[in-house]
Amino acid sequence: MDLDETDDPATMNVDEHGRPEPPLVGDDATMLLAFLDYHRATFAWKVRGLGSEGLNATTGASTMTLAGMIKHLALVEDWWFSRSLFGNDYSPPWDVVDWTSDPDWEWRTGAELSPEALMDLWRRSVEHSRHLVADALADGGLDCLAVRTWPDGRAPSLRWIMLHMIEEYARHNGHADLLRESVDGETGE
Repeated sequence: MDLDETDDPATMNVDEHGRPEPPLVGDDATMLLAFLDYHRATFAWKVRGLGSEGLNATTGASTMTLAGMIKHLALVEDWWFSRSLFGNDYSPPWDVVDWTSDPDWEWRTGAELSPEALMDLWRRSVEHSRHLVADALADGGLDCLAVRTWPDGRAPSLRWIMLHMIEEYARHNGHADLLRESVDGETGE
């Protein structure tokens, strides 16, 4: 992004992989949202164009798949922005899972959905998260505390949740990079 460009999302640069470049200057909320969306778009790039075989491939000793990762990230979006921040109950498909007996359900069942259904689930989760974050920002800003507290009674702020989500995507984008390269050799950031 050139220094003389505005930070208006409509004029932001989008790279050749469809990722919006974060602005060089902005307030905390703008920067956090921009970097989270950049990492979301990086993840979408890493899984784009793969069929079931590619999404369910593993590499090395790991059982991790891109299909499981898509489903996991959809769950993580719902967990932090809906369930933790606002105290909502699980929504479908998460509401019928016995998480105590099957804590890795989303990873294990990623292969059960078509690539289109997986991406639809993830995109709907991301879009719902964007609306919830906008509501939280309007109601209390980044210092807004999550409704659900940790066992010791503390509650993370929206700022903490946003930073955690950036970390979550960044870590899984590294995993996705390795998995994608093992499928078809595509590499990049």
